[in-house]
Amino acid sequence: MGHRVDHEYDYLFKIVLIGDSGVGKSNILSRFTRNEFCLESKSTIGVEFATRTLQVDGKTVKAQIWDTAGQERYRAITSAYYRGAVGALLVYDITKRQTFDNVQRWLRELRDHADSNIVIMMAGNKSDLKHLRAVLEEDGHALAEKEGLSFLETSALEATNIEKAFQTILTEIYHIISKKALAAQEAAANSTVPGQGTTINVADASGNTSKGCCST
Repeated sequence: MGHRVDHEYDYLFKIVLIGDSGVGKSNILSRFTRNEFCLESKSTIGVEFATRTLQVDGKTVKAQIWDTAGQERYRAITSAYYRGAVGALLVYDITKRQTFDNVQRWLRELRDHADSNIVIMMAGNKSDLKHLRAVLEEDGHALAEKEGLSFLETSALEATNIEKAFQTILTEIYHIISKKALAAQEAAANSTVPGQGTTINVADASGNTSKGCCST
């Protein structure tokens, strides 16, 4: 993923939403892709996905966001959906300590199944329910720092930081892909020049070594 697919966008990035059941992944997805919030949302079974196109550094990026079911019994199915993902939003519920304690387990699963360069952001969702808070924002920051992740507290209900979370992930992915593309171009340019320590002897008619550049 990350190549031009059609004329509507420059890049297509697959992002997975992971975390325990009930933390608000489906509402984060619907808020970001359709600007909707459903109080009656049911547990996701298997996997759903939605897309949204936005601008990142002047490029048109299509985000394909996969909502993975948080329930244990579906985890064997969802592990296959990490394949090809270049970003992940790991969500916990600030009102349920257990969902925060399980972040490490989700991180392990993500690192087992996903690409090692995947961009991960941790989100403490339901920040509108501050009066029910069971996880301090400082705890979220501390864990994210320890694991080398980006971190935000979000509210799908109030649309707080949802846009910012995805924009941050997509921008980081774009920068990584741009650097890789640049490095690949430089490597291709350099590969036409003999590498250091390579001796190429091309004798001309007079027996002298050719001073020109050699082409194979």
